[in-house]
Amino acid sequence: MLFKQLFENESSTYTYLISCQEKQQAILIDPVLETLDRDLSIIRKLNLKLTHAVDTHIHADHVTSASALREILGCKVAGPANDNLTCRDINFENSDVLRIGNSIEMEAIHTPGHTDTHFSYVINFEKEKFLFSGDALLINACGRTDFQSGSSEILYNTIQDIFYKMPDYTKVFPAHDYNNNNFSTIKYQKKNNQLISSNVDLKKFIVNMENLKLDKPKKIDIAVPRNMDCGVINQG
Repeated sequence: MLFKQLFENESSTYTYLISCQEKQQAILIDPVLETLDRDLSIIRKLNLKLTHAVDTHIHADHVTSASALREILGCKVAGPANDNLTCRDINFENSDVLRIGNSIEMEAIHTPGHTDTHFSYVINFEKEKFLFSGDALLINACGRTDFQSGSSEILYNTIQDIFYKMPDYTKVFPAHDYNNNNFSTIKYQKKNNQLISSNVDLKKFIVNMENLKLDKPKKIDIAVPRNMDCGVINQG
């Protein structure tokens, strides 16, 4: 398996390139429009065939490049079925599996709370387990719940009952990080996550989330409508 973690500075977004080396087939998780040229260059340099552009949810802080990648490379666009987006080719239901080439299977998992339709993705490869947690579980934090159908109570249950019940060695790769962290593990997050360790109860978590007092995402009024059309470039 070839794995690359790519970063977009303005929105502090991680995009993940994963490919099966036998078939040279690849996917991108949470691609960003601003880094489209970079991603195309990497894919072409590595002689990969991009089969899918996959989003974890309808992002509010950046525009997805899913539609542009489909137009340029002929890949399919995939994401949560409950988003009800007609622009997607594949609409994941909970526990659906996407094959990447011959050797890799990615499981789609419904992980609501940041948004009510949010999905995360899990890959088991050899002896490693990779969790692509989107905006649900971040490194030493978690996604906000104050807009876009967010719910602190639901996100609490997602993290405690889904993520924290995964094996301790599971590697956590989030969609964002603001402190130069590349990844973490479930073991570390259960012990050290500042907002929601395994010892934080629901009442305390809700207080923690209410105290965040975050600014509105700068691009929300542009990003959400565009992402509801899979980031299509030519609108109207």
